[in-house]
Amino acid sequence: MLKGKVAIVTGSTSGIGLGIATALATHGADVTLNGFGDRAAIDRIAKDLRERHFRSGYSPADMSRPDEIRQLIADAQRLRGPVDVLVNNAGIQHVAPVEQFAEERWNAILAINLSAAFHTTRAVLLDMKQRHWGRIINIASTHGLVASAGKAAYVAAKHGLIGLAKVIAIETANDGITCNAICPGWVLTPLVQQQIADRAKHAGVSIEAAQQDLLREKQPMLQFTTPEQIGALAVMLCDDAAATVTGAAWPVDGGWTAQ
Repeated sequence: MLKGKVAIVTGSTSGIGLGIATALATHGADVTLNGFGDRAAIDRIAKDLRERHFRSGYSPADMSRPDEIRQLIADAQRLRGPVDVLVNNAGIQHVAPVEQFAEERWNAILAINLSAAFHTTRAVLLDMKQRHWGRIINIASTHGLVASAGKAAYVAAKHGLIGLAKVIAIETANDGITCNAICPGWVLTPLVQQQIADRAKHAGVSIEAAQQDLLREKQPMLQFTTPEQIGALAVMLCDDAAATVTGAAWPVDGGWTAQ
């Protein structure tokens, strides 16, 4: 379905981003991975994709730096061609009450979780408009729709990603481009698995019990979403069947925001 298309997925060396990148590659896209982490592990991911006959590359661009973001887009365009699919997934988190929230933490979260999506989108839109085709997907969160205490910057950024998607959708409505936001609830990523392990240790309960307690706090459905399921939704939003689906926020949250 995406054969011949060029895709960039920011923050894609693990978790949700890697799930999306793999799904796009599986459907034929030439995908540029991006993110921090152990370089040997990242090389293994890229090698695995190549061994499965998927076309992929990697950029270590820092999503908090507009100059590196512009270079990421320029390199992808030079090596692979104009960008057809952009997935803005990169994100970081910090938890603290507002009065204790460090300014540098606030600035870093807004830069990576929100401003980066503006910079990447701005860099690819002209080419998408000229070719009259493009798919932009912002990975927001249930926290783009509702709030939780202690997450001021994260909630603000994720709400902003949904607002940004709506503006882009309106501005490109007749240019063959769509822009949507995906809003996951609890996804079983390595970071969440570590959170569950810490919770189990602190409470003196099993991993399974800690998982259920974590889910029960927010979700009626006591089941994690997988990165592969998020990837499948991203692929669907790239399909021609979704050509008029734009400006929407898609909850994938086990009923979290239905309450």
